[in-house]
Amino acid sequence: MCGIGGELRLDGGEPDLALMGRMLQRLARRGPDHEGVWSDGPLLFGHRRLSVIDLSDRSNQPMVDPELGLALVFNGAIYNYRELRRDLLARGYRFFSDGDTEVILKAYAEWGEQCVEHLIGMFAFALWNLRERSLFLARDRLGIKPLYYSHTPQAFRFASNSQALLAAPDADTALDPVALHHQLTLHAVIPAPRTILQGIRKLAPATTLTIDASGHERTSVYWTLRAMRPAEVRTETEWTEAVHTALRLAVRRRLDIADVPVGVLLSGGLDSSLLVALLAETGVRDLRTFSVGFEDQPEEKGSEFEYSDQVVARYQTRHHKYLIPNDQVLQRLPEAVTCMAEPMVGQDAVAFFLLAEQVSQAVKVVQSGQGADEVFGGYFWYPRMAAATGSDLERFRPHYFDRDHAEFLETVAPTWQGPDYTAELIAARLAEPDAEEYLDRVLRLDVTTLIVDDPVKRVDNMTMAWGLEARVPFLDHELVELAMQLPPALKIGGDGKYVLKKIARDLLPAAVIDRPKGYFPVPALKFVRGPFLEFMRDIVNSRACRERGLFQRAYLDKLLAEPEAHLTRLLGSKLWHAALLELWLQLNVDPGVRVNA
Repeated sequence: MCGIGGELRLDGGEPDLALMGRMLQRLARRGPDHEGVWSDGPLLFGHRRLSVIDLSDRSNQPMVDPELGLALVFNGAIYNYRELRRDLLARGYRFFSDGDTEVILKAYAEWGEQCVEHLIGMFAFALWNLRERSLFLARDRLGIKPLYYSHTPQAFRFASNSQALLAAPDADTALDPVALHHQLTLHAVIPAPRTILQGIRKLAPATTLTIDASGHERTSVYWTLRAMRPAEVRTETEWTEAVHTALRLAVRRRLDIADVPVGVLLSGGLDSSLLVALLAETGVRDLRTFSVGFEDQPEEKGSEFEYSDQVVARYQTRHHKYLIPNDQVLQRLPEAVTCMAEPMVGQDAVAFFLLAEQVSQAVKVVQSGQGADEVFGGYFWYPRMAAATGSDLERFRPHYFDRDHAEFLETVAPTWQGPDYTAELIAARLAEPDAEEYLDRVLRLDVTTLIVDDPVKRVDNMTMAWGLEARVPFLDHELVELAMQLPPALKIGGDGKYVLKKIARDLLPAAVIDRPKGYFPVPALKFVRGPFLEFMRDIVNSRACRERGLFQRAYLDKLLAEPEAHLTRLLGSKLWHAALLELWLQLNVDPGVRVNA
């Protein structure tokens, strides 16, 4: 796990080494163990390393293979790199390191741009072909690892976060009106290639991008997800056994490929608890688990310790739990926001940030349960959508959108008003082929699009802010392919995640399986009052916010008057959504306020 960055000059100029230094400063938290740069004519690579696989200097990056004429910067983990290495050795390739980075170089030499089809894992990488003078970028199938870029007539730049690209003096920081609509409608999900800023784009999952020194750019999608029943009929028992087997393999892959200890982020919910059980089932001993809790509000508890403690007791893990007071949450919120590559409103973002700070002092790698709800139908809105009538969009919108288009027009100033961009996007994604039933289309949309820029991005950003690598077994692409074949009843049945609950019956306490959905809650960001209300009031009433002119004042005043009366359909605070967006812009974009992240 690392932070990567690069610049390809398109105007005949030399890459800017000072700029790369500033970019690497903004990537430093992702890779505390080593910094490296390398250049070749118009191309400059930068890298910050978190040493997890092959801890020796031989796996430092940028990695160059003079014999093959290739250079690479890579962020992620390739879980099948040992098998690929054996295959490539048999094909005559020679290796000088023992990690997964060099395997990508050799795989590209052997298979060209199709090398990505051979990789199992999470990855974002850039590879420079010295002979062809072309740059090849790739992102993993489910977008677990981030990859941002900017393309101007002068230069093509890329990085693991947007802050690194904002280090360039010519960065275009104008707001993207289409992305703004998504930000305020899809609870901060802005699907690739857009971001909230006009001048920063991101590579879509399962996509490669090739650009040459003259600026010609070409993208290719190398994987698509089908959600169709297989030709052979399977019983419920057969489906359950198949999922159980695939889950064991996914968990084992993410345990074996590390030269450092691996822990589990244990929320007390079904997903993370099941990871602990599966690791124990595969023979892991001395398992390390980590939980975080916050202060209760009258409406909601701030910790799930009563459930995580039961899992710890059953499997005798080496457990660490942290209780964070509200004043510390409020104090640390701005720091967490400077580590967000894009503005993210999920209330557990700060929870992961503060938990990762503690966990990183004990381990470098953790497994986390993100993806289980989307892959296996765990959220409360899925059955509601399935029971609704009308077009696909009409069944989706009332249960998911944070605000309808009319309220969006009430929210933002006339400058930012336009068509219902989000409805257009979601309707088009739901209409894509190879999904058998309505719920298949919804879950595929969630897995391939919505989850990427909500929980998956949130966990990557907040853990990597402390040099902690989070691995997500529920997003193993082979497991996801299998899960998309399941009949919907085996997902949303039994209040959701039916097949996972069946697997868990012999592995976990019933109280953990049958409880309401668990996560790392921060109630103070949902039920906004007291110091949190004052904090958000100061942001939206600030001079910067007023001068930006993004929000209509009457709308903000309405939210401030009754913050707890204005929740989204997914029970998020609309005031927090507005305040978070403005705070992110102030801390990451506004001149003189920018903070290294």
